[in-house]
Amino acid sequence: MSARHPIIAVTGSSGAGTTSVSKTFEQIFRREHIKAAFVEGDSFHRYDRAGMKEQLAQGLARGDHRLSHFGPQTNLFAELEELFRGYAQTGAGKARKYLHDDAEAARHGQQAGTFTEWEDLPAETGLLFYEGLHGAVVTDEVDVARHVDLLIGVTPVINLEWIQKLHRDKSTRGYSAEAVTDVILRRMPDYVSYICPQFSRTHINFQRVPVVDTSNPFIARFIPAPDESFLVIRFANPRGIDFPYLLSMLHGAFMSRPNTIVCPGGKMDLAMQLIFTPMIWRLMERRKDSLSRGRGGT
Repeated sequence: MSARHPIIAVTGSSGAGTTSVSKTFEQIFRREHIKAAFVEGDSFHRYDRAGMKEQLAQGLARGDHRLSHFGPQTNLFAELEELFRGYAQTGAGKARKYLHDDAEAARHGQQAGTFTEWEDLPAETGLLFYEGLHGAVVTDEVDVARHVDLLIGVTPVINLEWIQKLHRDKSTRGYSAEAVTDVILRRMPDYVSYICPQFSRTHINFQRVPVVDTSNPFIARFIPAPDESFLVIRFANPRGIDFPYLLSMLHGAFMSRPNTIVCPGGKMDLAMQLIFTPMIWRLMERRKDSLSRGRGGT
């Protein structure tokens, strides 16, 4: 953790909705005139798309049906921790991009499913913002979570998460329902070991809970709309959180526990704006104070 070079990480599984949360932070950064270094978790996968297919084929040939994008075998956990550690100390580091589709790849003159070259992060940034699978991952060898100043978990209930993944992968990536289901099953051991534990380390969790029937996510024709769900917001440390103010602004909200607010799912963007804006102010004030002390108060 660093006063001078803070790090914000949004972590969640594939299909959880972390990308949508990132857009809310982009709005806040733009409004508050904060220059952020953006890092995508997919860029710390160990293999590109072709390489991962080869690894999966080799795994199946030797009877390994558990290899997934969630575990340490297929990710650069040590390099991710080194980025966070280095940025917290110096405000610098290197990152790359994973090119998901043809449109994104065309802008870089590459093929979809490949990585760009490692490049220096932009200079003179106010903070680093990470969005991906492993912002709070901890193993016997690495502890990524300890370097993060603000950790946010995005974790819909599991059936909703699967529905979102099924629809996304079928509509935007051309996968069959059977192929997506196979991926879900293969990832389950790593999901339990490396994804779920992160949500016990986060400072705030956002969990969307549908109020329509999602009993069989594998045949769901539609993703439940935000207005067909509730949003459960859990604060690991509720000290300093102005719950009466949040309840007054989030109409229909209520407290389910002393550290938990429940509000209509359609209020997610507003809730994030209300909660995170003052937190980012505090991070920036702490950074300003640290920089001033480093210059001898001038």
